[in-house]
Amino acid sequence: MPSRRDTLKMLALAGAGIMSGGFKLQNFISEKMLTRKIPASGEDLPVVGLGTWQTFDVGSSESERKTLKEVLTLMKEKGGKVIDSSPMYGSSEKVVGDLTTELVIQNYFFYATKVWISGKEQGINQMNESFRKMNRDKMDLMQIHNLIDWKTHLKTLRDWKEQGKIRYLGITHYTESAYDNLEEIMKKEKPDFVQFNYSIDSREAERRLLPAAKDLGIAVLINRPYGGGSLFSRVKGKEIPEWAKEFDINSWGQFFLKFMLSNEAVTCVIPGTSKPKHLVDNMMAGYGALPDKKTAGRMAEYFN
Repeated sequence: MPSRRDTLKMLALAGAGIMSGGFKLQNFISEKMLTRKIPASGEDLPVVGLGTWQTFDVGSSESERKTLKEVLTLMKEKGGKVIDSSPMYGSSEKVVGDLTTELVIQNYFFYATKVWISGKEQGINQMNESFRKMNRDKMDLMQIHNLIDWKTHLKTLRDWKEQGKIRYLGITHYTESAYDNLEEIMKKEKPDFVQFNYSIDSREAERRLLPAAKDLGIAVLINRPYGGGSLFSRVKGKEIPEWAKEFDINSWGQFFLKFMLSNEAVTCVIPGTSKPKHLVDNMMAGYGALPDKKTAGRMAEYFN
């Protein structure tokens, strides 16, 4: 088998094959993606997943969905599992459900979505609609989006988990201004999962939420890992440092994702993309060595 760096070169050369669906990752890669355990159950979860905000909000035509089929196919081949969506994300839930069913890989992934409405019955109706759109009889993870009416929905989710309708429950937000509320709910209610923003240029989570999640035994999903895409504009035209390659980092995307994964409290990062090449690059961050704490500090200093 070729080395991982040789494999990355093959991936770059095989870009056209990826786009046409003719390139199979398992032809070159034998190792598996790194996993971390969900504290509530001990279940292993691959450390890189997929967000669907904007990227999967497309129409029903074949031309609009073709590359998304490739994204999902490559994600499965590379070992990623977590697909995160929400009713807020337009057609994303339905597109995920349609395409995974069409590709006959619907029972492979770990499906996470959210409730994003006020009111008990309204929440129940919305969540049932999410089940229908994503073609699920049981949802792996149901989250309360941006803490909207969280006390009401948490009661429903606890009932649904006891009934076996969902496997895990969680809470989410995407701004540091919500950290006080997130931390308070984490300590009081101890959800199975918490999802929040964290990136190499937005590190407040290191001070409070990540240590709290580790202490409380709560799994962590990371949204906005690329700062909404702004990180790439800051490094455009610049080379990654040579020493980063010691940690199997061969792109800026992998640099940013492995920085976050160096923190043991992070269970899975969920960068969004609709492009097969970017999907492969993201997934590769789940392979090889992870930076230690000292190296993560060096990465942040280099970036700054």
